[in-house]
Amino acid sequence: MGTEIKLKGDKVIEQIPSIKDKALRINLNENIYGTFAEIGAGQETVRHFFRSGGSSGTIAKAMSAYDKDFSDAVYGAENDGRYVTEERLKKMLTHEGQIIEERLSREKHPTKLFFSYANTVATIDFAKQFKGHGWVGIRYQIEPDEAYNEIILHIRFKETDARLQQETLGILGVNLIYGAFYKYNDPKRLLRYLYDHLDKDQLEIDTINFSGPRFADVDNRLMSLQLVKNGMTDAVMFNPEGKNILPAAILYKKNLLALRGSFRPVTKVNMDMYEKSLKMFLNENKVEKSNTLVIFEITLSNLRSDGEIDERDFMDRAELLCSLGQTVMISNFQEYYKVVEYFANYTKARMGLAMGVNNLVDIFDEKYYRHLSGGILEAFGKLFYRDMKVFLYPMLDDDGTLMDSNNLKVHPRMKELYKFFKFNGKVVDIEDYDPNILEVFSREVLKMINQGKTGWEPMLPPGIPEIIKEHHLFGYHPQKELEQNT
Repeated sequence: MGTEIKLKGDKVIEQIPSIKDKALRINLNENIYGTFAEIGAGQETVRHFFRSGGSSGTIAKAMSAYDKDFSDAVYGAENDGRYVTEERLKKMLTHEGQIIEERLSREKHPTKLFFSYANTVATIDFAKQFKGHGWVGIRYQIEPDEAYNEIILHIRFKETDARLQQETLGILGVNLIYGAFYKYNDPKRLLRYLYDHLDKDQLEIDTINFSGPRFADVDNRLMSLQLVKNGMTDAVMFNPEGKNILPAAILYKKNLLALRGSFRPVTKVNMDMYEKSLKMFLNENKVEKSNTLVIFEITLSNLRSDGEIDERDFMDRAELLCSLGQTVMISNFQEYYKVVEYFANYTKARMGLAMGVNNLVDIFDEKYYRHLSGGILEAFGKLFYRDMKVFLYPMLDDDGTLMDSNNLKVHPRMKELYKFFKFNGKVVDIEDYDPNILEVFSREVLKMINQGKTGWEPMLPPGIPEIIKEHHLFGYHPQKELEQNT
């Protein structure tokens, strides 16, 4: 792995050190000292440090407790019997960190920066049905007397050969350790550097969390956005507390109801659609409330402002959805069928999509499917996977006519196809909607907020206007409102 050069046109913008150079720089830093614990894919990360030279000044211990009984004796048993988990990784990092603190005197090593690196992974199985995944992390110091920082990430292997997966893991590990010590002051750049000498088709990073004194100001929801923005994964999720959550863990075998929107800001219409569609979804066969998850999805195309992703705007929306206790998914999926396809990777249970009439009309527009060899029929085969249903929220057209599944207008060529899905109960109307809020639109509310107008507050769910005003979200400024009213 030689030095790579990044170009912008003919101009060299960055030279990327080779994996050997990265490992050597760590080894030659007389203060960096720690342990390596790797389970499931060999000792691929520490191998690079041994081979680059000067490793005795960096490696206090390298181990690989493959046997489950040995592993349990060292780190403790897991209640669920699973070993490739975030909980297991955290135990490994904490245990190894405690040992180095106990066994090396601070008086003897006053300048040492201790670290523990760990990974617990499962590579591709023998039948090549499951490509494998894992947790990787580092717990480390930047100053000897400072508390520990932590970076933890979840990966999915894309390669179909165990040896290649092991090598990929080793490179990622070196990139993580190097970035942790030398790029910690720029987490977004650190994130990009994890792919140095790696390709997106080798590895997917679908969850990352930063913690500790050096990352006190890092918003992990924003780091989730970076994963999708950089093409490292197709979708990320986070819970109302703002913690990035592993999609596989939260989606597994769940009944899923998804609402896509800009939520800029979230309005009473959005919440009415959510409440009424959930009520209908829970009445479906085999849908238990205890095993049902509602997801508010924002696509990257809904996060762009003038062609670029407006991160401040994203955080505004995330803050409001979190305050309403919602689980949020940020995705790269422009088309709805890709959302359903993604969910199908994790669950075979029931699925539903709640949407407005405009969104459904867009779904029947052929232009979105020209890249598919099977065109719109291929897309619809994936969209209406198994028992997937669309719960349709009505809208008023320009002349005040109520539009629902019975009178919406699709392209003449699509009429018969639409009738097929409607007749087979794949599209059902939300009938107990609130007729008093049909004229509420996010874009109009946003315009009123930006222009300092009053009267937008009743259009939003209780508590939301107060948050917008308190935190000056979406361009709200009390001075604008004052000027409008004088």
